[in-house]
Amino acid sequence: MFLRPYKKASLFCVALLLLAQTPSSAQVQTPKTDEKQSVSLVRYVDQKSGLTADDLAAYALGHNLELQAMRKEIDAAKALVKQARLRANPKVDLSVSQNVTGNDHNVNADAILPLELGGRRAARIAVAERQVEVREHEFANRERLLSAEVRMKFADTLAQILKLSLTDELVESNQQSFNLVAARVLEGATPPLEQNMVLVELNRLKSMRESAEGKVEVAMLALRNLIGMSPEEPLRLRGNFDNLIDQLPTVSETTERALRNRPDLLAARSAENVALAQIEQARSGGRLDASLLAGYEHMIFGFPVRGFDDVGRLQPVKGGFNYFKVGISLDVPVRNKNQGAVEAAIAEADAAKRRREFAELILRHEVASSYAQYERASRAMEIFRVGVQQQARANLDVVRQTYELGSKTLLDYLGEQRRFIEFENDFVDSQLAVYNARVEIQRAAASPELIKR
Repeated sequence: MFLRPYKKASLFCVALLLLAQTPSSAQVQTPKTDEKQSVSLVRYVDQKSGLTADDLAAYALGHNLELQAMRKEIDAAKALVKQARLRANPKVDLSVSQNVTGNDHNVNADAILPLELGGRRAARIAVAERQVEVREHEFANRERLLSAEVRMKFADTLAQILKLSLTDELVESNQQSFNLVAARVLEGATPPLEQNMVLVELNRLKSMRESAEGKVEVAMLALRNLIGMSPEEPLRLRGNFDNLIDQLPTVSETTERALRNRPDLLAARSAENVALAQIEQARSGGRLDASLLAGYEHMIFGFPVRGFDDVGRLQPVKGGFNYFKVGISLDVPVRNKNQGAVEAAIAEADAAKRRREFAELILRHEVASSYAQYERASRAMEIFRVGVQQQARANLDVVRQTYELGSKTLLDYLGEQRRFIEFENDFVDSQLAVYNARVEIQRAAASPELIKR
């Protein structure tokens, strides 16, 4: 790469000899590219059988432990609906009384059946059913957020992998350059300082590569944790940042769709319905209630005297009596009409309404800002691709050629190469910004494409 036109054939032969022979202690030690650099991307990317962002999102929806816990909470809320539908149990009272100084005693058996008047049972069921709706919408909202989070983490990991790939290419290119410069130094065509400068740059790139691979490994572990995969399980990705710009609906259409379908907004509306149902439940608790009573009483009663019975025998004076009782018990709301509970429920309903209105306002802002972010990021990426990336690559080729012709110094070429690395990394970041902005639109609109089971 750095070779000037003169003496190309002889220097190339010397370079081949250097690569074929094992250097002795008197020879210049030529750094060699690690074997893992040529296969490093195989550990992270497989464009045939790897997992796409959709695959990872679907895996997360089935394995994420937080979602599994929320499913159990929904089951618990449904069980409470079942409990709310059950009618009040009857009560049975049994009692026995005995006169400690005589033979008198009573046996009582009473049954009490609460009627739950005033719509108490219906109000209780309505509150429990509305709470199930809230749980279900909260679960759907968590799925929406998790799916978007997985896609963004996938994109971030893919960006780190692309930067690692770029660093690998530069390490390989600079390794070849070092070999050729080392050959020129052996021929005396180049001073040793130039070889040392190339060696420093090569080692700098290798250091960058180790840092880049460390970021990839950390990102892969974070992605595994997010989707509910153990750190030891194999994971390779599939996909790229191509074809990110596609036709989008208008902001107003997306806003209307989000107002209809966003699960967090639906959860806020359900919470408002819960508060309204709780008002009715509080009012029903302040209405007249009643319980039916039925009982049996057996009484033995006597006096400490004797009398003659029907056949003239002298017997203690006592008798046995049996009673059947029927009645009704009324709970009359005269002083306590649940006034405080009703006022509290009305205040909670008003608070739920304000939260719902605030959620609608936040939704509109999220949709508008996501579109603005996407449009600006798309324009920035296109400008970068046409006006920066292509020009930077052309500039690097020109500086390399002029260096080979002797018009530029090695420092000029290394400086241009560093700028090229920065530009390439910045372009990857611009692609990542467009991808994330697109996912942000899907998240704000609760797009069904975002959640694929």
